[in-house]
Amino acid sequence: MRLRLGGLVPWSSIDYPGHQAAVLFCAGCPWRCRYCHNSHLWESEPRISWPEVEGFLAKRQGLLDAVVFSGGEPLAQSAAVRSALLEVRGAGFGTAIHTAGVSPRRFAQVLPLVDWVGLDVKGPFSRYAAITQGRRSQTAARESLKILLASGKPYELRTTVHPALLSSHDLIALVAELGELGVNHLTLKDFRPAGCQDIELKTHYEPWLTPQLRQKLRALMPAIDLPAP
Repeated sequence: MRLRLGGLVPWSSIDYPGHQAAVLFCAGCPWRCRYCHNSHLWESEPRISWPEVEGFLAKRQGLLDAVVFSGGEPLAQSAAVRSALLEVRGAGFGTAIHTAGVSPRRFAQVLPLVDWVGLDVKGPFSRYAAITQGRRSQTAARESLKILLASGKPYELRTTVHPALLSSHDLIALVAELGELGVNHLTLKDFRPAGCQDIELKTHYEPWLTPQLRQKLRALMPAIDLPAP
């Protein structure tokens, strides 16, 4: 089974912190997050073949540290992703994955083959259905997060914020929920309109991080990563 890919970034220093990495964008995703900036990958036809990736990586040995599997949602093609991860690791590269944890079972199968995880946390679990438009997304995300925390793997949790989807109350609830699970670091990111198909979100965005909210969030989680004032 060949991995369906919607694109490749030949070099990145931010997608796997501290590493020079190539990024592979896996096609397909079962969720339809309203703010998604990679919506073109939801049902994407392959734009690059795996043999092309193999040829590219053969020329980058000793130059790149790792390969990041992003998306879309890599877990939508978990069997193909596992095969690709094995091949990439066999070629001497480190591995990382960006995922929303759409399937705890598939996540648990892939996790032993990755060195680092970037997990998208959509919001407090009570808001998942409204954001992802996916059935049982709240349950899947919670279980995947628990699997990640129990694994001991290094990770980053990050949440995209649009005030139409996440209120100040929601953000405070999110940080409190994560703290109860043992999380002590979260990155909150501003919504990006590029690639988003939701016209309402693109035309009705307003700044959301007030000084008061910044203070409350830091009181709950001192190591939280917030956008600059």
